[in-house]
Amino acid sequence: MSDLMKKINIRTSSIFILIAILAFSRLIPHPPNFTPLLGMAVFAGAMLDKKLLAFMVPLLAMFLSDLVLGFHSSISIIYFAIMLNVVIGFLLVSKFTYLKGLVALFSGAFIFFIVTNFAVWLGSSMYSQDINGLISCYIMALPFFQNTLLSTVMYGLGAFYLFDLFENKFIKSV
Repeated sequence: MSDLMKKINIRTSSIFILIAILAFSRLIPHPPNFTPLLGMAVFAGAMLDKKLLAFMVPLLAMFLSDLVLGFHSSISIIYFAIMLNVVIGFLLVSKFTYLKGLVALFSGAFIFFIVTNFAVWLGSSMYSQDINGLISCYIMALPFFQNTLLSTVMYGLGAFYLFDLFENKFIKSV
């Protein structure tokens, strides 16, 4: 096996291991909306070379953890918002920097907040179906957004940092 193939296999394996760790940490008790999902999705989009794989890995991780945690009626919106975060990760592929990563993670958390809470407003009778109801829905969701944002940045930057550390220490020496 050539050195290039060894590097590719080690790189891909380390990405999968990080994603698996992030997915597993969803099963550990945590505050509401403090999960690795969005950071994992942005990381997968940025780091996995094959786009289909970049979508499938976080969705499969989400599905497997949902088998344990349970499914709910708005799960399709959650999966859609995760896919949007993978797309945001695609934008980081060329010349990753931590600043770009931070912007992507913030953007991903914000898009997740907008999409999922719009779906809550649209699909429930908790809020009036007008602009006041939509605004009220977003306001009521703000406390959860704090945890979403913090966890996305923490888990996402952590994954990028650990991968960068691993790549610099082990992969480049192969």
